[in-house]
Amino acid sequence: MATNETNMNVAGKNLTFKLNGEEYGLPIAAVQEIIRWQEITRVPRVPNFILGVLNLRGRVVPVLDLRRRFGLPPAPPQSRTCIIILQSVHETGQILTGIVADEVTEVVEILPEQVGAPPELGSRVDITFVGGVGQLGARVILLLRVDKILDSNEWFVVEQMTQTEKENSYA
Repeated sequence: MATNETNMNVAGKNLTFKLNGEEYGLPIAAVQEIIRWQEITRVPRVPNFILGVLNLRGRVVPVLDLRRRFGLPPAPPQSRTCIIILQSVHETGQILTGIVADEVTEVVEILPEQVGAPPELGSRVDITFVGGVGQLGARVILLLRVDKILDSNEWFVVEQMTQTEKENSYA
């Protein structure tokens, strides 16, 4: 596999997790922590892939359902279901966001030469959130770009959810 700038952006230590039996990777630098599944407070009138918010030691954290976001079939929480808390930097600063995973598998080192380009699915299918495809032996891991999991309008909604909660906590 050819090494290029994209490969360098997703190569390195990745936390791997499963959704619907498929394996995904996130840069370990973006992962703040992993918590057990817990009930989430629903928020009305948000996109269906935003499950709601949770209270993480006094901070309001929006929680995303990547199954819904990626068009995968829904699944109820199981014993290994967890929430990966991610840190990402956006225009208004750092945002904590949780994503639901069926299970976390491990942290792996993926070298640039082990990363292939994201699949080309045509212009009608948006997969900008996939930074590359990691190949570790027989394993194929879709390497996600945290900043591209949502588009700019969706990130704005997530930012507003945390801002509204911050403002309400000061009232």
